Amino acid sequence: MFCSKCGTATAPNTAFCQVCGTAVQSSTPVPSSPMSAPQPAYAAAAVPSTDGTVSPHWLPPSTRAYAGFWLRFVAHLLDSLITGLVLLVLFVPILFLTGFGAAIRGFHPDNPPDPAMIAAFVSSIVFVAVLGAAAGWLYYAYFESSEWQATVGKKVLNLVVTDLNGDRISFGRASGRYFAKIISGLIPLGIGYILAGFTERKQALHDMIASCLVLRSQ
Repeated sequence: MFCSKCGTATAPNTAFCQVCGTAVQSSTPVPSSPMSAPQPAYAAAAVPSTDGTVSPHWLPPSTRAYAGFWLRFVAHLLDSLITGLVLLVLFVPILFLTGFGAAIRGFHPDNPPDPAMIAAFVSSIVFVAVLGAAAGWLYYAYFESSEWQATVGKKVLNLVVTDLNGDRISFGRASGRYFAKIISGLIPLGIGYILAGFTERKQALHDMIASCLVLRSQ
């Protein structure tokens, strides 16, 4: 190190020049304060907490648990059992109070069938079919659009029916999903239903038509 005024060589860590007395400036860099260090551009971004309440923009969204084919199949069996028992309890008395019971009692193999009895028999069958379809529609549409977002069978297996955003569906959309099952059923070998086991979001054909999802609730 040299004096800036007279050029005399000075020893390290010397405060003043021994010849002219000028203060010697130290060349040792002053360490910067750690508080003044520049922060990275992402330092202000949210940090995910342990409870998962913060979702930083650089993290992918949480994965939805889609309900697979077999879970949905078991739920369908439970719903079919429930609706079948209810319809049986309700319809058997109705049938025998209408023309169906009279048609059975008036049938004799040796006598030609009475046209009135045939008409009563056919009308009773049509009545049961229409009432059964209406009951199934109201059962599925009501429960899947309710706060449960699921029929009884789906509720037992912790499944819910939602729209594509994971929200509760309306009664109208639930009705559309129910009647779209007719299209799924028209495809041979049940492929319309089996699609729920192979599509990316586990959607059957009627789910795609109605823009719905079946999810596993947490």
